[in-house]
Amino acid sequence: MPENTSVESVERDGVVAEIHRPASIPRATVVLAHGAGGNRHAVILRALAEALSARAFTVARIDLPYRQRRPKAPPSPSTAAADRDGIRAACAMFRDESGGPLIVGGHSYGGRQASMAVAEDGADLADGLLLTSYPLHPPGKPDRLRTEHLSSIAVPTLVVHGSTDPFGTTDEMAAAIGLIPAPTLIVEVEKTGHNLDPNKKPTVLLTVDAVDDFLLKEICR
Repeated sequence: MPENTSVESVERDGVVAEIHRPASIPRATVVLAHGAGGNRHAVILRALAEALSARAFTVARIDLPYRQRRPKAPPSPSTAAADRDGIRAACAMFRDESGGPLIVGGHSYGGRQASMAVAEDGADLADGLLLTSYPLHPPGKPDRLRTEHLSSIAVPTLVVHGSTDPFGTTDEMAAAIGLIPAPTLIVEVEKTGHNLDPNKKPTVLLTVDAVDDFLLKEICR
C-alpha cells in the first residue's frame, strides 16, 4: 500500500468494498468491479487502487452481488441486472467521498456491467468509465459481439486492452469503442492477455497515466 493512504473495509446496505483513501484531498472517486472469476481482492483491482490512491483518487473496489451470494461460482445472465444494481448502490454510497467526479468501471465482466449501467443511467450514475479487458465477445466467437449498449454511453470512456486478449483483437475493440458517441481512448498493453498481467507489464502505469491525461481531463472539460 502506498505511504500516507488508508484502506477501510465496508459492508453495509448491500455494498461490500475495500475503499482506498489518499492522505490529501481526493481529486475524484473511482468505483471498480471485478471480473467473472474474481472478487474485490483481484490483483488488477488492488494494483489499480493503490496506484490511483497514490495520485489522490479515492478508490472503492467492490464485490458484485453474485459474488456476495456465492464465493466461487460464476455470474449468471439471469442476475446480471442485480449486479448492475449493486454497482449503482456502490456509486451512490461513495459519490460524496470526493468533491470531484465519479468514475466507474472494472475488469472484464465487472466493467461490462458498469458500462451497461452507465448506458442505462447516463451521467446520473457516473461521469466517466474505466474498462480493463472489456469482454467484447466470447473467445473464438467474434460474431457474438457485446456492443448493443455502447451507442448509449454518453460519458468519456477509457479502455485498457491486452494485445493478445482472446476476448477481442485491438482492431475489433477499436471498431466497437467507436460506437460510443462520447470521447474514448484505447490503451493497448503489448504482449499480454485478458488478465493484463499487472505484475509483469506496465499495465498499471499506463492506466493511471491515461486516467490523468485523458479521462479526468475529458470529464472536467
